[in-house]
Amino acid sequence: MYLCGAGAGNWLFPAADRWQEVRVKIDKINFDIIRHLRDGRKSLGVIAKALDITTNTVRSRLAKLTEQGVMAVQGLVNPDQLDGHMLVIIGIKLATPKLVNSGEKFKKLKGVVSVVVVTGRFDLLATVLLSDQFGLAEFYAEEVSKIDEVLSTETFVVYKNLNWHVPYVL
Repeated sequence: MYLCGAGAGNWLFPAADRWQEVRVKIDKINFDIIRHLRDGRKSLGVIAKALDITTNTVRSRLAKLTEQGVMAVQGLVNPDQLDGHMLVIIGIKLATPKLVNSGEKFKKLKGVVSVVVVTGRFDLLATVLLSDQFGLAEFYAEEVSKIDEVLSTETFVVYKNLNWHVPYVL
């Protein structure tokens, strides 16, 4: 089995000034480790015991999965539980066919949680975390205005978050 990312079923990793596709083979044990880590507080020892493997095996496989960019272990927050915070999803139409390059610029903007290149009426979708101190007007005026390739945007305010947790990026 292969865990797929961007491209034709491949992960994309930067190589010098171009993107190269890399396939990462994921076996059943790796998928089981990933499933156990849905509970981010579960110890490697508990995972090892459940899978009947050693703790060192879990540790080394987790390190390799992280190094390969297959997964990241990080603390996430529910924006609905943070007073004065909200999530928005922004559809972005670009004036350039260099979608990945523009996406790289967007992912560096303050408040941006994630950026994906998509098909359809938008070229990019960005998830953005906002607060009372850094709102939508500031995001557009101070951040989006830095990127010349933007033709248009459409903002979707997440008014009820059912199960979305994001890294705190503000």
